[in-house]
Amino acid sequence: MRRAPDIVRSVNERAGSWLPKLQEVGERLAEEWVSARRPPVAGDAPQPHELRASDADRERIAQVLQDAHADGRLSLEELEERLGVLYSSRTLGELAALTSDLLPAEEQPLNLDDRPVSAIFKKEQRGGRWVVPAEVAVTAMFGTTKLDFRDAILQNRRIIINATLVFGGLEIHVPEGLEVIRIAKDKTVRLTKQPTEPGGPVVEVHTTNFAGEVKVKEPPRRKRRR
Repeated sequence: MRRAPDIVRSVNERAGSWLPKLQEVGERLAEEWVSARRPPVAGDAPQPHELRASDADRERIAQVLQDAHADGRLSLEELEERLGVLYSSRTLGELAALTSDLLPAEEQPLNLDDRPVSAIFKKEQRGGRWVVPAEVAVTAMFGTTKLDFRDAILQNRRIIINATLVFGGLEIHVPEGLEVIRIAKDKTVRLTKQPTEPGGPVVEVHTTNFAGEVKVKEPPRRKRRR
């Protein structure tokens, strides 16, 4: 029986090892591409961690702390200490620090990550209680990205998504009243079907794509009362 050439055996032994490296290289290139296109940020624009916290955000954090005490991750003394800090905190950054060691990143009650969303041969999403900057960069190459605005904090009533899609997809989940339009090659298409109020918040999706797709998921229509 003939042995396979060394190069063939080498490829077989490393099957699947090239994909993570390709993803890493693709993400670096995407970040460089986004940085080159990104306009200067206004000096007076607050960073996500600098935004003022609401009572509802405090209650989210309090629930996580109480759950951590209930299952033994926090002692009673630690719970009381963190609750004291919680109700004296003013910014989202101060709140987020209270749960950073209690839950993995994807389960945190506050998401202050404002980096570009990149999906290179994988799926990537941003959702939950996250701060949406005025401009969001999205790159999907042979992958899928999902942005969920249903529980998000909008820093601006006009959000611009700069999406680069190469055999990739962008899925957007919106609450009632948030309009989504797509702008590509000077052509504007409204992607949301439900009516919105004049002057309401709007998401503009500017796409540079090759065989890319943008989908919008809206809440079910309310039935009219007879």
